[in-house]
Amino acid sequence: MSATFEPGAAVTLRGERLLLRYGRTAVVHGVSVELAPGRVTALIGPNGSGKSTLLRALARLHRVDGGEVTLHADGSAPRAVSLLSARQFAREVTLFAQSRQAPNGLTVAEVVAFGRHPHRRRFAGPSAADRSAIDGAMEATGVREMAERPVGELSGGEMQRVWLAACLAQETGAVLLDEPTNHLDLRYQIETLDLVRDLADERGVAVGIVLHDLDHAARVADTLLLMHDGRIHATGDPLEVLTAEHIGEVYGLPVEVETDPRTGRVRIDPIGRHSVRQSVRTKNHPGEIPA
Repeated sequence: MSATFEPGAAVTLRGERLLLRYGRTAVVHGVSVELAPGRVTALIGPNGSGKSTLLRALARLHRVDGGEVTLHADGSAPRAVSLLSARQFAREVTLFAQSRQAPNGLTVAEVVAFGRHPHRRRFAGPSAADRSAIDGAMEATGVREMAERPVGELSGGEMQRVWLAACLAQETGAVLLDEPTNHLDLRYQIETLDLVRDLADERGVAVGIVLHDLDHAARVADTLLLMHDGRIHATGDPLEVLTAEHIGEVYGLPVEVETDPRTGRVRIDPIGRHSVRQSVRTKNHPGEIPA
């Protein structure tokens, strides 16, 4: 996969002191976050910490009960996203969601073309710019060769990449990704993370991404927001946030953290109940490879 598409104008997406609820229960408590052009911000934390809800609020898919989400484009004054039309917002921000229903009877190329709807005039056919964006997004996500296949024939991982291509075809200045590596095999997990870095580094896109895998977060992010019980427990670069103390406090699990001398990235080794037992087996049978 390679980034061959052209995102839109640079934007900054900001949530300020956000209060988010499900019914009467607050699940995010006064959290502020800024997604800046050319930077990847990863939201991490255990299940129920509020990270996906926060991302959905930035995408206008969850009601904001307190605070405000604003959008800044090309140095202009901030605009409250709640005042933008759906089409205006979709031209500047796109969301890759965890679960989407695969439409029956459509080909891969037709699904990827959904991403161009905010840019097309009513009843107008696809323009040269639309076709270029669709083709580039399929190339970037490795689905170009299956363009004419019905999506009903695809595996979960293949469909995941098709939906990602639709998001990229939208060519927005801000991209929100909720667990984009789910259901992907090892190759496409790493290629998706590389694509996220390309979005920021080569195209200046503001990226917000929810990840469960802390090693993936350390690999891809400039800034981490470690969330716990709807609040930010720690924020900063991966070396500052992914410490044994922070991870132990939030996940309730001891870990060993070290820095890879070759890459400079954080490496995390959770210590489970069988860790000591495996260490003993390896010591007693040094020629064996632990199962």
